[in-house]
Amino acid sequence: MAAWFRLTVVTELGMDPTHFGIVMVLNLCIGICTPAVGAVLFVGVGVAGTTIQKVIRPLMLFFIAMLVALMLVTYIPELSLWLPRMFGF
Repeated sequence: MAAWFRLTVVTELGMDPTHFGIVMVLNLCIGICTPAVGAVLFVGVGVAGTTIQKVIRPLMLFFIAMLVALMLVTYIPELSLWLPRMFGF
């Protein structure tokens, strides 16, 4: 019921449901890779046997790139909707 309500709000605000899904997936991917919750980050550190401080510094450029990609996809919906529209969605 809660997911249906969110989708209803999104469509009422004029956002395409496919675009909303893509933005949500990008947000979740960034969240799973960044600290405080970053499960993938903690697993990677555990497998590599290193510390988070040693891993975060080289990954900062990737985090910035992910945020720039998220902003582009969020504010320019055509970037994420051209392929689904080619297939008729």
